[in-house]
Parts: sequence; C-alpha cells; structure tokens
Amino acid sequence: MLQQLFSPSVLHTLDLIGIFVFAISGALLAVRKNFDVFGIAVLAEVTALGGGLFRDLVIGAVPPAAFTDLGYFVTPLLATVLVFFLHPHVERIQTGVNVFDAAGLGLFCVVGTTKAYDYGLGLTASACLGLATAVGGGVLRDVLANEVPSLLRWDRDLYAVPAVVGAALTALCIRYDVLNAGTSSLAVVTAFVLRLLAMRYHWRAPRAWHRRSTVQEE
Repeated sequence: MLQQLFSPSVLHTLDLIGIFVFAISGALLAVRKNFDVFGIAVLAEVTALGGGLFRDLVIGAVPPAAFTDLGYFVTPLLATVLVFFLHPHVERIQTGVNVFDAAGLGLFCVVGTTKAYDYGLGLTASACLGLATAVGGGVLRDVLANEVPSLLRWDRDLYAVPAVVGAALTALCIRYDVLNAGTSSLAVVTAFVLRLLAMRYHWRAPRAWHRRSTVQEE
C-alpha cells in the first residue's frame, strides 16, 4: 500500500529527512546531558530509529530497514557530527528544528500505521504501531538520558496526541477504502498542524479530575 501512495524514492527521501531531524533532537539532549561523542551518537541513533525498529520487529519485517539500508544508519551519524561541532548554532534554531520534528511526527505516524496494516495487523493495532513509530524513539531517548519521557509529562506541550490523531485518521481512511496520496497527506498535515498549535499555544493534556496532591511539582 505504501508503494501505491508514494514512489519508493519519495518515501525514502521523506524517511531520511524525518530520521535526520529526530536524530538532531536526540543529539541535542545528549549535549545538554554532557555526554561524550559516543553517547551523542547513540542517543541520535536511538531517537531516529527506535520507533521504526520497534514497529518492524512487532510486525515481523525483519531484518528491519535500519539494518538493510545504510542511509538509515549513516543519517543519524551526520546529525551527530553537526551537533557535536555546531550545537550552539543548532540550539539557536531550535524552533525550526521543532517544526521539522513535528513534520516527522506526522509522517511517521501515517507511514507506521500503513506499514503495520500491510503486514496483516488490524486497524486498531496498526494505529497503535503508527503511534509507536512516531514517538518510540523519543521515549527511548528520554529513558537512556534518565528523564521521564516527554510524552508522559503534564508540563510538556501535546506530542503523542497529534500522532494519535494522525494514526487514527489513517486507520479510518483504510477502513473506508479512501486511503490515497491525498488523504494520507491530509493525515500527515493534520498531525503536523496539531503539533504546531500545541507548541504555539502550549496545549497540554488534562490531569486527574479534582486532583488535590500536595506533592511539589518538578
């Protein structure tokens, strides 16, 4: 189905762009944590490829694309080199990086859902793996950096919710047999715009109703 939506070259290029941007976010966190160059590279690789690796292992697409396409492995290393030498400059364009990160989020949730369905999963399971594809690398990044994953923190702008919406729209399009290049692009754009709005207006998910904890917020 993916080959029917996008040409292999276009899909591969979009994948590499998303991987590069995710890798930059991982490398920047490693610099903030004062990791050495190896640690920066590991965090960049994990952030960029973790979600896709998890998806491919679950659906049985082995060996995963990250191990059969050298570009998937090398791209995070290029991001590592960039951040290692130019991280002050990269930090200054963090807003731009966040925009591309939002675009990668939208792309990966749609591609992950579609690929999971291609391998025989049901619509709900496919949407869940679409979400995992989009946010899995970020979760692994935060765990390795000894931080609470961003998507679990109430004080962070919505991240998983836009991916859920994008994956759900993709699943619905599959269900009603209207998934094509146009509708899949619409799902990508919807997740992308929701993430941008969440960053712009600091939208956050609600916490427990009538929460009365006296614990000091971190």
